Amino acid sequence: MSKIIMRFTGVGGQGVLLAGEIFAAAKIKQGGYGVKTATYTSQVRGGPTVVDIQLSDEPVLYPYANDGEVDLMLSVAQISYDQFKKGVKDGGDIIIDPNLVTPTEEDKKRWRIYAIPVITIAKEEVGNVITQSVVALAAANTFTRALDDDLLIETMLSKVPPKVHEANKKAYELGRKYAIEALEKGPMK
Repeated sequence: MSKIIMRFTGVGGQGVLLAGEIFAAAKIKQGGYGVKTATYTSQVRGGPTVVDIQLSDEPVLYPYANDGEVDLMLSVAQISYDQFKKGVKDGGDIIIDPNLVTPTEEDKKRWRIYAIPVITIAKEEVGNVITQSVVALAAANTFTRALDDDLLIETMLSKVPPKVHEANKKAYELGRKYAIEALEKGPMK
């Protein structure tokens, strides 16, 4: 890997910032450069949120992703999807929560769009909606193969309270499982 740029979008309170922080910290721990840049509205909860994550073997000279540079975007809110999708390079991957985001037919032609119900998985299968950022983390890593899963899990566990370690481990495994299934099924038509 020379450089991978990911973008997580949602609304304030959905945990997209944590996922970016975990990715960046894990890359640094591995021996590389990890930069997380977050942009969000002044609303604490409910406003559009975007986190760009750059993982590189070389120094990152500019922390923001330019339009058309993002390799993979994961979105769990329509407002943020619509606002930030233009950053994804043509033919790039976009993971959406199909219960919250509806891509246009034009979007499906421009990008490879995959449906993973991130929030439903966290809420119903893990039993803790707060683990949605870890479901997203695992899905994004499965798609990009950016980092070793064990390193990412170890970094994630260092960032969350011990009382939720088991739930977050389960969330990671489910995120990976659903991502593998989505890749096997292929992009939305």
